[in-house]
Amino acid sequence: MSLWDYIEKGGVIMYILLALNIVGFSIMIWKFTILFLAKMSKRDLSIRIAQNVVAKFGREINSQVLIKGVQDEIYSRIKKLESGLVTVRVIASISPLLGLLGTVVGIALAFESIGVVGLGEPKVFANQISLALITTIGGLIVAIPHYIGYNYIIGILDSLEIDLEKITLAFIKSETL
Repeated sequence: MSLWDYIEKGGVIMYILLALNIVGFSIMIWKFTILFLAKMSKRDLSIRIAQNVVAKFGREINSQVLIKGVQDEIYSRIKKLESGLVTVRVIASISPLLGLLGTVVGIALAFESIGVVGLGEPKVFANQISLALITTIGGLIVAIPHYIGYNYIIGILDSLEIDLEKITLAFIKSETL
């Protein structure tokens, strides 16, 4: 049986999971590309952040105000880089729930078919249980890589934020001396 056969057998819920999977992976690929470019240009980005902070506060300020200014500037840039990640997190969260919904629907249909044709026709019952298992598997297949991808991207963003702060403060300090 091909992948497409499983999707068709899973019904509407599998089509929803397929659509969520496409959206989620598109966002993650986009984020990985953006973050790769940001990591490659973090020195230039740090210089721009330092210039913005110095222009905003001047060079003759105390270190706490300087650090706070740098952190605020970096925070606003990281926030822009985080856009779209909520969608990935939502997909990771709701996919198993959609799989569970398919499980419940499949089992309900299985019992309904038993009520209609009795236990003399096991193929009808088996088809509904198959639907239940396929949607459960589909929900987990969608959720797991999105959960991993989301956490990995958040880790990259955290690392980038720390690097930007260190580089920016070092740049400002060296320019001040």
